[in-house]
Amino acid sequence: MAYELRAVIAAEAVLRPAAAEIEGARVARLAQGLALLPVTDEVLGAVTDGGDARRLGFRSLTEGWEGGLARWSVAGPVAYVEVEYFGGAGEERAAVWAGGALTAGPFDTSARRGFRREVSPVSAALRRLGVRAERGQDAFEAVGLERHRFTEDWAAEGARS
Repeated sequence: MAYELRAVIAAEAVLRPAAAEIEGARVARLAQGLALLPVTDEVLGAVTDGGDARRLGFRSLTEGWEGGLARWSVAGPVAYVEVEYFGGAGEERAAVWAGGALTAGPFDTSARRGFRREVSPVSAALRRLGVRAERGQDAFEAVGLERHRFTEDWAAEGARS
């Protein structure tokens, strides 16, 4: 089974005004007051600065995109996440900006093999955004990130919300 996600996650009140700056951006609601901005190819094309320098080990994070995340984080913490899995193998990477600067991460699965989801990079970033999970649940599930398996599906949901 495959799962692929490139997204910005933040409080909905932080993310909606930020997304309004980007042509083609969509915002989908998550649980616990958070929202997700799917980083589609269209969004990525609108926010990159023309360089293809990958920052902090992310595949799609350029210097211009990182600057936007830092700027948005002045209004509240913002996480950038990349997840790719196929057939149980894959990787996660996540980082959090707050107050205009990178404050946590990047968290990366390549440093740990066989990790449990509750200590995964995405769950670590979500906890930095204030996510609380119930017993037997991880932060990933607590906000509903299992609802869709692909970034484009999140973009389609954002178009409806």
